[in-house]
Amino acid sequence: MITVLPVETPGLGDRTYLAHDGATALVVDPQRDYDRVTALAGAAGVRITHVFETHIHNDYVTGGLALAREVGARYLVSADDEVSYERTPVRDGDVVEVGAMRVRAIHTPGHTHTHLSFALEAGGEQVAVFTGGSLLYGTTGRPDLLGPDHTDTLARAQWRSAHRLAEELPDSTAVYPTHGFGSFCSATPAAGPSSTIGEEKRTNAALTADEEGYVERLLAGLDAYPAYYAHMGPANSAGPDGPDLSAPSAADPAELRRRIEAGEWVVDLRDRTAFAAGHLAGSLNFGLDGRFVTHLGWLIPWGTPVTLLGETAEDVAEAQREMVRIGIDRPAAMATGGPGDWAGGEPLAAYRRAAFGDLRAVLDEGADDGEDVVVLDVRRDREREEAHIPGSVHIPLHEVLGRLGEIPAGRVWVHCAGGYRAGIAAALLHARGRDVVAVDDGFDSARALGLCSPAPEAPAGPEAPAPASPDNRQETSA
Repeated sequence: MITVLPVETPGLGDRTYLAHDGATALVVDPQRDYDRVTALAGAAGVRITHVFETHIHNDYVTGGLALAREVGARYLVSADDEVSYERTPVRDGDVVEVGAMRVRAIHTPGHTHTHLSFALEAGGEQVAVFTGGSLLYGTTGRPDLLGPDHTDTLARAQWRSAHRLAEELPDSTAVYPTHGFGSFCSATPAAGPSSTIGEEKRTNAALTADEEGYVERLLAGLDAYPAYYAHMGPANSAGPDGPDLSAPSAADPAELRRRIEAGEWVVDLRDRTAFAAGHLAGSLNFGLDGRFVTHLGWLIPWGTPVTLLGETAEDVAEAQREMVRIGIDRPAAMATGGPGDWAGGEPLAAYRRAAFGDLRAVLDEGADDGEDVVVLDVRRDREREEAHIPGSVHIPLHEVLGRLGEIPAGRVWVHCAGGYRAGIAAALLHARGRDVVAVDDGFDSARALGLCSPAPEAPAGPEAPAPASPDNRQETSA
């Protein structure tokens, strides 16, 4: 019997897989912090002998090379990928024996040119296919990460790759993608916890539409992706080492102040409610209750030292683990406790939180305590197209730092779809001296209050499933 165990990384929207026959195991697309994989293998009592990469990843730093070296496994990477380390090259059609499992490489270009899927057979039965960034649940991986010169070619290749998998594998084959659980590597939102080739034939646009229709729909649905992606491919081609997860040095209030004044990022990990109520002046807020590392990596000028402020050492360790996944290897320092401890007797900074009903009231009045009202929408372009507040200034969160001069004078009411991104933007602006109010409310409230134009019937935008709550860690639109 073959067992496939997923290792979830919800902060990035990805999955790693450990598959085993009860004694021998293989791993597909391990994250940088591969200790989670070795712990899983240890609990199952199996030995990892092979580590497979479906592609050179653009959304995280791989742990594949370091894992393979640690456990003495073969590291299988496409023979067509240019890498700077020794690996076992694998090509379309190659079959690898792993205990009772037979793994066949299938060239499935689309997410990258050299992308491979791995079909797993045991006992003469096709059990599973690990599809990486090719065939996802209800969608496919995005084809635009290698630049506009490749996008159309890769989009068409993605359609053909999906059809090849559907034609070569039986309907009962379980599909195990790496992306599609909130990852920006997914072209459109993926749906469902599991799937099969047969299910994808019925529901996946790549398999239900013709090539032209699929490509048109795919390209029309693409939006921005995190800036840190530019650093992931080169890091993975170079062969990253394993992570250093030892605790950083502790900083006292004087050191924290020096770091802020030097232009470094001092990041408060508490939730946006606690941060707004009182925080170390000049610190920024990327709460662990949301897509912490996605937004931190997207906004930070790459290479800027980061100091972490957490209520506990465990909070700092969690943030540090997320950061190494995208190549921010070592925090500059850390501090635990609360803002009173971090400020060293200096006054705390704070700003208001509000709901869309409060915004409606000040817009009706035309001012907020005599101050001009500026409404700043930090949602992404695709969300804005669905509905927006007339007269609001639109700057997607990832562009705010580069477009500060476009925000008019006045009190800035910042909103997004659920509150998390608005909290990040409010902290960024407040640290730079702006008078801010963070709208901590779901955008459906703005619709219900008649603040939006236009006001379509369906509240969910095309970029992500409607979140269960504004703080849902899987949410890509809050």
